[in-house]
Amino acid sequence: MGRHRAQGEPARRGVAGWPIVAVSLVAVVLLGWLGWTWLQSAMDSRAADQPEGCPQGDLSLRVAVAPSVESAVKESAGRWNSQRNVVHDHCVTVDVNAVEPERALGGLTGKWDESQLGPRPQAWLPDSSFWTSRLSATNNALIGAAPESVAGSPVVLAVREEAASALNSGPTFRWSDVPELAAAPDGWSRFGHPEWGRFGLALPSPTTNPASGLALQGGMAGVSPWRNGPVTTATLTLPVVQEAMARLAAAQAANVPPTTRDALIQLGDSTGMAGLSYNAIPVAEVDLYRRNMGFDGKPPPASPLTAVVSKGPSPNADFPLVGLAGAGIEPTHIRAAQRFRDFLKEPDQQREFAKAGLRGKDQNDRPSPSPGLRWDAPASNLVPADPQATQQLVTAWSNATGGGQVVTVLVDVSKSMEQDGGDGKSRMEWVKQALHQLADWTASGSVGLWEFSRALQGEEPFRQLVPTRPVADYRSALHTGVNGLNPVSATHLNASIMAVYRSATNNYVDGKTNRVVVITDGPNDGTPGDPQLLAALRSAADPARKVSVSIVALGPSPDRNALRKITEQTGGSLAEIIEAKGVDATLAQVLSGAG
Repeated sequence: MGRHRAQGEPARRGVAGWPIVAVSLVAVVLLGWLGWTWLQSAMDSRAADQPEGCPQGDLSLRVAVAPSVESAVKESAGRWNSQRNVVHDHCVTVDVNAVEPERALGGLTGKWDESQLGPRPQAWLPDSSFWTSRLSATNNALIGAAPESVAGSPVVLAVREEAASALNSGPTFRWSDVPELAAAPDGWSRFGHPEWGRFGLALPSPTTNPASGLALQGGMAGVSPWRNGPVTTATLTLPVVQEAMARLAAAQAANVPPTTRDALIQLGDSTGMAGLSYNAIPVAEVDLYRRNMGFDGKPPPASPLTAVVSKGPSPNADFPLVGLAGAGIEPTHIRAAQRFRDFLKEPDQQREFAKAGLRGKDQNDRPSPSPGLRWDAPASNLVPADPQATQQLVTAWSNATGGGQVVTVLVDVSKSMEQDGGDGKSRMEWVKQALHQLADWTASGSVGLWEFSRALQGEEPFRQLVPTRPVADYRSALHTGVNGLNPVSATHLNASIMAVYRSATNNYVDGKTNRVVVITDGPNDGTPGDPQLLAALRSAADPARKVSVSIVALGPSPDRNALRKITEQTGGSLAEIIEAKGVDATLAQVLSGAG
């Protein structure tokens, strides 16, 4: 019998079932779509074992690595290869080859000798961004993707055990102390041992030894108002910083070996605090571990050297992986390098770095045994300098230790210098900014300035704006000269190089590095021709007055083969950058070379 609601009873309304069903179906479909999207992403990120997962076939990614990370990266590469990772429809395998960073840089920017270095790589993992900065400054077209750190190693002070006991038990040691300690005739008296005399610091050339350059960053930041870093161009112009660098350069130990490893070997072979002109060496912690264990190709020392960690901000070797670009390197190689870099940052691979003596992220494992190391954590990390300031610091040190160099800069003022040089500035604007900075941070040596185009001085395509004189006396004149650089017309390059080269040779300064630096964005469009210029340079060369010609080529237009012949004949270097915004670091890189 049907039911009737009582009077006053509220009516009951039934809820239709179809909206609930519809919402449920939508949710199921949405969740299914999200799940499928995630699965597709995961399948793209990690390999499919099925053959159809690699329709484009196999691809090898060759990675050149610093010897200190070879074991960790090879172990990680084996793990990667076992997973058949797929990138752009290729199954990618990683091949790892250990190459000393200096040799790798020379090969990448010059001729890669496969008989000595193995196959040319598509990715590079040196021990410091110092090397990738130099690569970018020499030829930024070789950088396929931005470098990113995959591990780290703090820079420590390597000393004999008795010196470490004094440093750890006395006043705290900081990198900011180094200029004053090294300059004092009895630096060790601060730590209770005046009989040891001078605190002899060995700084093998920072042009080829990153630990020296990083220690310099720590020292110069420490005496500046920005003790935690970074060192900047502005930092290098401060009188207190320039004075500290001059003191440290004057105190540089005599007969310092060319490499950090060689200096460590000599110190490790010593029998006491006397007998060597140095008794302390900056070194990356991992390299000291390898030296004490004999993992660097030489027998271990009889008495391991001991690491002393700064109680202030410590610089860090950052081990960046960079995807390369250039002939024979495809976009898939660059993407694979990025993927492998991300793979190295995962916990399993970070443990491999820790076992090899590096600092892996969130890893507390340490190799055992590890004589001479307590693996103390730095008090804080120094904020690293950018590539521009890094190159400028190395150049400033080279000037300070060599008493300054004699540099004549020849600048192209052809009309093409008005073209875009990056970030909305013209090539000329970037060049003028770099030259203003050069005038500011150069504390010693001589700098002169010429310009060239066509018919700037009567029929001559060149004109001297500032004579090559001590920069300390001519700084204001240099700024005025730089302000006067304005694009005019053509690129009469060869006649201008010849004129400046003859002037530099005639005004040669004994005991200094004398060089001409040319900045140009186009090929020669005047006389003489290239063969005639090379012949004239040979005729004008004086073995007793060596003047090198280095060239910074901007943009795609310069005839690089012709420019390279000029630099090779005179003992200079060729730097190639596509965008002029990198010219400041490139100019510093050129000036820090042996030249």
